[in-house]
Amino acid sequence: MKPRRHRKFPALAALFLLAAAVCLPSKFLAQTPKASGASSAFSSASGDAVITYRKVFKTSFPEFVEIKVKQNGSGVYDIRQLDDDPSPQTFEIGPSLAQKIFDLAGKMHDFQGVDLEVHKRLANLGEKTFRYDKGAENHETTFNYTLDATATQLLTMFEGLARQESDLSDLQRTMKYDRLGVNDTVLQIQTDYDNKQLPEPDRFLPLLDQLAGDAKYIDIARDRARTLAGRIRSSH
Repeated sequence: MKPRRHRKFPALAALFLLAAAVCLPSKFLAQTPKASGASSAFSSASGDAVITYRKVFKTSFPEFVEIKVKQNGSGVYDIRQLDDDPSPQTFEIGPSLAQKIFDLAGKMHDFQGVDLEVHKRLANLGEKTFRYDKGAENHETTFNYTLDATATQLLTMFEGLARQESDLSDLQRTMKYDRLGVNDTVLQIQTDYDNKQLPEPDRFLPLLDQLAGDAKYIDIARDRARTLAGRIRSSH
């Protein structure tokens, strides 16, 4: 009969591995995904003031919106459902719009000690946060609904930026992967433009011009893109 000691090996090995695991630093056991290069590079720059807008609203679409903007117009946005992995993307806004954002934040003392909440029993409209960061200085305020005119104006700007970046992303995607869906995307952009929801409609002109001049797309989409581009140019 063979010795039975070899049968104890799995149990002993398991104990050994468990002991080793306890001794290991936690980073080796369960590493959280690292922030993307876009996000980490944007956040790591020292000395630059950053205004952040974040909205979390479960069961809506999208459920999560976060937009960070520097005074020079560079920014990062992350727009998704809460179950999706973070996917921050870089973008740019014009210096005029960036200055307006920082001016509005300045009117609210860069959110230091500011209470924007209306403090009334209201339905959940999404948890919204404004945040100011500059080096070691940081202030933020969170609210569900506000009657503050300055905060409402800033909120409208950021919501417009979220709509604009979503529309741009949809147009790029459909032009590349869904030629038949391009027309619906341009129609949505046209609707948002008519409703004055796009802070910088000029951002769409390169893609609209490309679409209008490319025969591989259906005529109705090309005509709609051409017309919308003309309207945007004539609005100046």
